[in-house]
Amino acid sequence: MAETQAILEWTLISECPIPNDVQDILVEGEVAVAAYKTFRDSAIFTNKRLIVRDAQGITGKKVEIYSLPFSSINMWSTENAGTFLDVNAEVELWTRAGHIKVNVKKGVDIRKLDKLIAEAVL
Repeated sequence: MAETQAILEWTLISECPIPNDVQDILVEGEVAVAAYKTFRDSAIFTNKRLIVRDAQGITGKKVEIYSLPFSSINMWSTENAGTFLDVNAEVELWTRAGHIKVNVKKGVDIRKLDKLIAEAVL
């Protein structure tokens, strides 16, 4: 599992515009609804899945794309940031692929993320 640990944990830094090129990988009936900046690239929430783009290498020209269909989520939890020392929020997803942790930096609306997931899963 150590090999997949980096895959199963992401950090959302701030909301950002939906990248134009994401349209190229959406299927019929799929709509991008929100995007968030990650350390190297972005995470896009659609009405069907979570897409995480990870630019790699020095130039960032190599891009790895992770796709998590919302239909694979069995359960999720959200935790808002606390005060003073606990400034980050988090989302945890229990899926058929395993347990995925999404760290959420201060300023990102954790309840919006909770609602995005709920609307797609329920």
